[in-house]
Amino acid sequence: MPIEKAYLLLSVLVFLIGLLGVMIRKNLITMLVSTEIMLNGVNLTLVTVDSYLKNVDGQIFALFVLTVAAAEVAVGLGLIVAIFRLKGYEGSSEIVHLKD
Repeated sequence: MPIEKAYLLLSVLVFLIGLLGVMIRKNLITMLVSTEIMLNGVNLTLVTVDSYLKNVDGQIFALFVLTVAAAEVAVGLGLIVAIFRLKGYEGSSEIVHLKD
Protein backbone atom coordinates (compact mmCIF):
# COMPACT_ATOMS: atom_id res chain seq x y z
CA MET A 1 0.00 0.00 0.00
CA PRO A 2 1.48 3.36 -0.97
CA ILE A 3 2.09 5.77 1.86
CA GLU A 4 -0.40 8.30 0.46
CA LYS A 5 -3.22 5.77 0.67
CA ALA A 6 -2.31 4.97 4.25
CA TYR A 7 -2.38 8.65 5.19
CA LEU A 8 -5.71 9.14 3.41
CA LEU A 9 -7.20 6.18 5.27
CA LEU A 10 -5.84 7.59 8.52
CA SER A 11 -7.36 10.98 7.78
CA VAL A 12 -10.75 9.42 7.06
CA LEU A 13 -10.51 7.47 10.32
CA VAL A 14 -9.61 10.61 12.29
CA PHE A 15 -12.46 12.55 10.68
CA LEU A 16 -14.96 9.78 11.45
CA ILE A 17 -13.82 9.59 15.08
CA GLY A 18 -14.41 13.33 15.38
CA LEU A 19 -17.80 13.06 13.70
CA LEU A 20 -18.79 10.24 16.02
CA GLY A 21 -17.73 12.34 19.00
CA VAL A 22 -19.88 15.26 17.85
CA MET A 23 -22.90 13.06 17.22
CA ILE A 24 -22.76 10.93 20.38
CA ARG A 25 -21.44 13.19 23.14
CA LYS A 26 -23.57 15.81 24.85
CA ASN A 27 -20.84 17.69 26.71
CA LEU A 28 -20.10 20.93 24.87
CA ILE A 29 -16.36 20.84 25.51
CA THR A 30 -16.14 17.29 24.17
CA MET A 31 -18.07 18.38 21.10
CA LEU A 32 -15.63 21.25 20.61
CA VAL A 33 -12.65 18.88 20.86
CA SER A 34 -14.33 16.49 18.42
CA THR A 35 -14.74 19.35 15.96
CA GLU A 36 -11.02 20.01 16.24
CA ILE A 37 -10.32 16.34 15.55
CA MET A 38 -12.44 16.57 12.42
CA LEU A 39 -10.50 19.63 11.26
CA ASN A 40 -7.22 17.78 11.86
CA GLY A 41 -8.46 14.95 9.66
CA VAL A 42 -9.17 17.45 6.89
CA ASN A 43 -5.72 19.00 7.37
CA LEU A 44 -4.08 15.60 7.06
CA THR A 45 -5.96 15.05 3.81
CA LEU A 46 -4.87 18.44 2.47
CA VAL A 47 -1.22 17.83 3.27
CA THR A 48 -1.29 14.27 1.89
CA VAL A 49 -2.82 15.30 -1.43
CA ASP A 50 -0.43 18.23 -1.55
CA SER A 51 2.52 15.89 -1.05
CA TYR A 52 1.24 13.60 -3.80
CA LEU A 53 0.84 16.48 -6.25
CA LYS A 54 4.20 18.04 -5.27
CA ASN A 55 2.61 21.41 -4.58
CA VAL A 56 2.43 23.78 -1.60
CA ASP A 57 -1.13 25.06 -1.96
CA GLY A 58 -2.58 22.39 0.32
CA GLN A 59 -0.07 23.17 3.05
CA ILE A 60 -0.92 26.86 2.90
CA PHE A 61 -4.63 26.08 3.07
CA ALA A 62 -4.01 23.71 6.01
CA LEU A 63 -2.19 26.54 7.80
CA PHE A 64 -5.23 28.77 7.33
CA VAL A 65 -7.50 26.00 8.63
CA LEU A 66 -5.30 25.67 11.73
CA THR A 67 -5.50 29.43 12.30
CA VAL A 68 -9.29 29.46 12.02
CA ALA A 69 -9.50 26.38 14.27
CA ALA A 70 -7.45 28.12 16.96
CA ALA A 71 -9.75 31.15 16.81
CA GLU A 72 -12.79 28.87 16.90
CA VAL A 73 -11.51 27.15 20.04
CA ALA A 74 -10.83 30.45 21.77
CA VAL A 75 -14.25 31.90 21.00
CA GLY A 76 -16.13 28.64 21.48
CA LEU A 77 -14.51 27.84 24.79
CA GLY A 78 -15.19 31.37 26.00
CA LEU A 79 -18.87 31.03 25.09
CA ILE A 80 -19.15 27.63 26.73
CA VAL A 81 -17.58 28.87 29.97
CA ALA A 82 -19.82 31.96 29.95
CA ILE A 83 -22.96 29.87 29.43
CA PHE A 84 -21.93 27.47 32.17
CA ARG A 85 -21.28 30.31 34.62
CA LEU A 86 -24.51 32.08 33.75
CA LYS A 87 -26.94 29.16 33.62
CA GLY A 88 -25.02 26.13 34.91
CA TYR A 89 -25.57 24.11 31.74
CA GLU A 90 -23.14 21.37 30.78
CA GLY A 91 -24.84 19.49 27.99
CA SER A 92 -25.92 20.48 24.53
CA SER A 93 -29.49 19.31 25.11
CA GLU A 94 -29.92 21.91 27.87
CA ILE A 95 -28.97 24.83 25.61
CA VAL A 96 -32.47 24.80 24.09
CA HIS A 97 -33.71 26.44 27.29
CA LEU A 98 -31.65 29.59 26.66
CA LYS A 99 -34.37 31.11 24.49
CA ASP A 100 -36.73 31.23 27.50
